[in-house]
Amino acid sequence: MIHIDGSQGEGGGQVLRTALALSLVTGQPFTLDNIRVKRRKPGLQRQHLACVAAAAEVGGRALADVEGAGLDSARIVFRPGVPRAGAYRFAIGTAGSTTLLFQAVLPALLACGGESTVELEGGTHNDDLAPPFEFLDLTFLAALRRMGADVDAALARHGFYPAGGGRFAARVRGRAAGNGNPVLAPLEWLERGALGEGSARVIGARLPAHVFAREAETIRDGLGWPEERVRVEMVDSAGPGNMVLIDQPAEQAREIFSAVGRRGRPAETVARAAIGAMRAWAKADVPVGPNLADQLLIPLALAGGGRFRTVAPTRHVRTNMEVVGRFLPVAFALREEGRNRWLMEVES
Repeated sequence: MIHIDGSQGEGGGQVLRTALALSLVTGQPFTLDNIRVKRRKPGLQRQHLACVAAAAEVGGRALADVEGAGLDSARIVFRPGVPRAGAYRFAIGTAGSTTLLFQAVLPALLACGGESTVELEGGTHNDDLAPPFEFLDLTFLAALRRMGADVDAALARHGFYPAGGGRFAARVRGRAAGNGNPVLAPLEWLERGALGEGSARVIGARLPAHVFAREAETIRDGLGWPEERVRVEMVDSAGPGNMVLIDQPAEQAREIFSAVGRRGRPAETVARAAIGAMRAWAKADVPVGPNLADQLLIPLALAGGGRFRTVAPTRHVRTNMEVVGRFLPVAFALREEGRNRWLMEVES
């Protein structure tokens, strides 16, 4: 039994999701205390319970088999079953992040022999702490494919906070590890290459048109992009919502930068937040942005090693390093190479 203090590091839901993912893959049970103790609403909320239930189901168990699996619970004991490929459907029931739930079960499905299909319902375009679907699809899953993963996803409907109701489906062709061969190949990703022609989308539903127009104008003025590279797209959604997405490709990388619109946040502020994130990554001249760096730690640990260049590590990254190290015999090394330019190395 691995014992984890959920108050360590950034103290959020990522500790739970990483522990669930690696518990399924390694077969090691864990106890997690002080769940999300640093959040405004501590303990398990609906979206976190959905992650626990999904992980239990992939392992052939029920949520009732998990000790402490209740709303606001500050402690759970999770004993994994044997992961199996299959057809799964997970409905969060709120606008909780479907992309984060998917990442909690994806490593186990990649390590299963056979093909799995996963349908998820909930939030697809949430707050700034959860990756939107476009980041999952075009940045994270693309990085996994560099490591040999066979996985793809398709968005069916946008889901904004607080209504949710978004949907996407994924297909995962797993490959059981054996004879010392890892499921994923190590990643060597050190150069970004020259930036390509970026584009931006202002997506929204059931809000005044001037909000989207102001965001689009701020992006065009801030980046000096012509009108055809910045488009406004009205989308189907169960409730109102808005997000700015900047898609910036490079010779050897592609990053999606986003900012969510919400009540009390001016449209210009939303657009400038996405612009600022993109410019920081472009200036650093690294292939891996801050969110992708966090999410690559589990795949690299499962691959047995690798290295990549990224921006200054966030608290999320450092917390994730600690949790991954509890389940797998890997060592992480971070070396600063310049202003906002770091080398991350993973060794088994």
